[in-house]
Amino acid sequence: MVLSERARTLEPSATLAVVAKAKAMKREGKPVISFGAGEPDFNSPESALKYAVEAMEKGYTHYTPGTGIPELKEAVCSYYSKRFGLEYAPGDVVVGAGAKILLYEALSCIVDPGDEVMVFAPAWVSYVEQIRLCGGKEVIVDTSETNSIPDLDEVKRMISDKTKCMMINSPNNPTGAVYDEDTLKGLAAIAVEKDIVIIYDEIYEQLVYGDAAHHQIVALAPEVRDHTIIINGVSKAYAMTGWRIGYALGPSELMAKVGAVQGHLTSNPCSIAQYAALGALKEADDDIVKMHGHFSDRRDLILKLLGEIPLIEFVEPQGAFYVLVNVKKALGKSSDGEKLTDDVHFCQKLLEKSYVAMVPGSAFFAPGHIRVSYSNSTEEIVEGMRRLKEFIEKLS
Repeated sequence: MVLSERARTLEPSATLAVVAKAKAMKREGKPVISFGAGEPDFNSPESALKYAVEAMEKGYTHYTPGTGIPELKEAVCSYYSKRFGLEYAPGDVVVGAGAKILLYEALSCIVDPGDEVMVFAPAWVSYVEQIRLCGGKEVIVDTSETNSIPDLDEVKRMISDKTKCMMINSPNNPTGAVYDEDTLKGLAAIAVEKDIVIIYDEIYEQLVYGDAAHHQIVALAPEVRDHTIIINGVSKAYAMTGWRIGYALGPSELMAKVGAVQGHLTSNPCSIAQYAALGALKEADDDIVKMHGHFSDRRDLILKLLGEIPLIEFVEPQGAFYVLVNVKKALGKSSDGEKLTDDVHFCQKLLEKSYVAMVPGSAFFAPGHIRVSYSNSTEEIVEGMRRLKEFIEKLS
């Protein structure tokens, strides 16, 4: 069988691969602790469960409108009005089977073969693969020397006449960086001047800590509204990853095309999951506050424990629930006589020897790093960091 070039060059999701291996080892009876997935360990809000059960009892188990039920689209509009002062109409909203499919659908409506899409690295693993699936070419802007925030002069320098889109993710996965107002206003100005579409991925927008504040780019720079597709959903802040509900907001004409693409890919997202998301958006505010408090405590805990481990460095994250840890000083050392060659090898040995699963930073264009999620329970964080410390201390 001859595979397409697209299939041959596609890289599988590193995070999903780590999670799958960790789960397989757990099924074998091994005491694996996984810090790989960006998945809260909390149950979904009671309101989500209630609305889902009611929907099933009422027989809402059939096709819905392809871009989402009207009630959920209205709830999304209400959320953006109350939270950010932005007025969108239901026709500006597409509800999809998770934020991931909406990112791909948006790219497919923007990018032609050969077009360039700007990505600020370190970056989420699927951005580049989705760009390539659309026939586009990623342009990687390295932010590792600027505290994970893009330098505007460097952005301008790397724009070409083929640049069609820039992907902005704040709070950021994997760094936890939160973009400041000046940077976002600067990126918006560049997008308007150069007629570039912004895909603004703010799936972690409710998860910021300390003095940090999340900024909505369209609210900051209204002139960029017609150049921006906003991506959000209920997976992270609402602990509803398995329900697979995301939503996108943008200019009506463009969102109609996104909806048309979705009609040929997935049709409507799950009817019951949509009602669960409706319940979360309408009635789960108290749950969000409670979970945020736990995430904040876990962040403080994991930063304290990481600070006690030799040979590693990290920048304190302001948002999401990840820490990007620099392990370059540990590379070149040996674990039971086997020299650690890179971050992938480091993660492999850590899983094999200490039963701790983490994602190699090279998957995020951050070689020499590992991504540590703190969406785990306190007990798992304490034990996992103990194992990581022991693993590193035994290196020779």
